[in-house]
Amino acid sequence: MEVFSISLHIYIADDEENIREVVKAFLESEGYQVTAFEDGEKLLARFGQEPCDLVILDVMMPGMSGFQVCSELRKISTVPVIMLTARDADIDYATGINLGSDDYFTKPFSAMSLVMRVKAIFRRIEFEKNSPANQSAAVLEYADIIINVNNKTVMMGDIKLELTPNEFNLLCYLIDNKHRAVSRDELLNKLWGYNSEAETRAADDTVRRLRKKLVNSKMRIDTVWGFGFRLKEHEVEADE
Repeated sequence: MEVFSISLHIYIADDEENIREVVKAFLESEGYQVTAFEDGEKLLARFGQEPCDLVILDVMMPGMSGFQVCSELRKISTVPVIMLTARDADIDYATGINLGSDDYFTKPFSAMSLVMRVKAIFRRIEFEKNSPANQSAAVLEYADIIINVNNKTVMMGDIKLELTPNEFNLLCYLIDNKHRAVSRDELLNKLWGYNSEAETRAADDTVRRLRKKLVNSKMRIDTVWGFGFRLKEHEVEADE
């Protein structure tokens, strides 16, 4: 039983009334409080007055697009965001993930699958509160990376790295398990709350974004083909 779903508040913005109502009904049947909006501007205005626990955004809406709303939300909050789109294009997926969304659904989709994904995100949040990193050490270190778990800061030498919540959690988990390879299934289960059958590129896309931010670090995230990832330390060549 998902006891932590009670009283959690979810905002939905979609200009298609039937989608708003179906998703709202399914989520409310699972005990969530749901407020639906016909556009992103209304959702943002309400969020500024009363933040919620999770946001579901349609990408293509009149006025502000879901991408624009997500970008504005990320300036003020780390609230989980799920994007909905009628287009099944890699560029849309990459745009949403790069803006800080937590997941992505292509229309048409199963409302129950969306509900399961919402539950998975909330399970991941519960995991964060009781993560091995939070329990075992206030500071995590590997190569030239130092993480202060309590205040969620990541330093690469003297440089502070700006990471999204997903990037931070994945980096902490990899460092906490630095002596072994970690499978994709394990990452999806532990950090996102997905089962091994979930069709999502969340882990791979988060690793891809982390690698870009760690390009000048002595820490490298290596791919273990057909399995997952592991950390390795290497020397960074000095600029000539």
